Amino acid sequence: MDDRIETVELPAEALRQYINARQAFLALREAQTAAQAYRGGMIWREQGGRTYLVRTAPTGSQKGMGARTPETEAIHASFVTRKAALESRRTHLAKSLDTHQRLNKALFVGRVDDIVVATLNALHQSGLEHNFTVVGTNALYAYEAKAGVRVEERHLATNDLDLLWDNRRKLRLAVQQELSEHGLLGILKRIDKSFELRADQPYTAINKDGFEVDVLRRLGPGSDREPARLSGLEDDFWAVKARNADWLLSAPKFHQMVVSSTGRMAEMVTVDPRAFVLFKLWMAQDRLRDPLKRTRDANQAKVVLKLIEERMPDLSFADIRIFPNEVAGLLPAATT
Repeated sequence: MDDRIETVELPAEALRQYINARQAFLALREAQTAAQAYRGGMIWREQGGRTYLVRTAPTGSQKGMGARTPETEAIHASFVTRKAALESRRTHLAKSLDTHQRLNKALFVGRVDDIVVATLNALHQSGLEHNFTVVGTNALYAYEAKAGVRVEERHLATNDLDLLWDNRRKLRLAVQQELSEHGLLGILKRIDKSFELRADQPYTAINKDGFEVDVLRRLGPGSDREPARLSGLEDDFWAVKARNADWLLSAPKFHQMVVSSTGRMAEMVTVDPRAFVLFKLWMAQDRLRDPLKRTRDANQAKVVLKLIEERMPDLSFADIRIFPNEVAGLLPAATT
């Protein structure tokens, strides 16, 4: 391992801005979630000489709520009032977030590749954020954001985004419809039309700038009975099996807002930093892996281990029990 692992404190002004931006970001996400329950509307409809309350959905479906009575009038009034209040709050927070984006850029708060942030937001908007976990180098951005520092750029240099697909999870109906109509490749094309699947690697999409998105899946018992293709579309992703990805799927998830170099924000769902360290230590001693990559794995493990020890002391490796004993034994003695 490289003993010259350094981290740099995020400037105080940038740290304050990150905290304020995260508060606005999370508040907007909460408002958007609350507004989901009020999608569509409520209308009064005349039928057979009587007036009925009808709940309408964005899909065009309708549901009768009963004849007009003081009770249904109260339901209608409450719905209209709450819907208007949520929309007003959402609009206000969206404007606030635009301001924070400009401040993020001016104060150099973030440095994540903008295409990564755009991809994470696209997954969220499509309802897929719980079905994919960011693994690999990009996870370091989430850990450094949590720690309020910046690690050396050489440990972060990457031109791809690895997404681990949990194909054990049942997709919600709305998400199934989204994938069946557009596929994951179609979702990526919304943010960059130049994305295309590689002919030799149908688990990789690459754009005009050479940035790649890879989709991985587990290799464990029963994986052959799980879907390998993300949708029924002929030009959509296949997911490639990754050795011991079961460990990462079973690890606790780590949620952290990350910021791009343009100031845009997204929530990254990745693996617990302790799981990242253990997995990277395993990869670093794996004789089947490229020696150059093994050196990088070892250094990244050391980076994140340092962040845990110095910035996240509440995280104990004793609580991570999903790895075999021989992998846990790769940790330095002082951390076990």
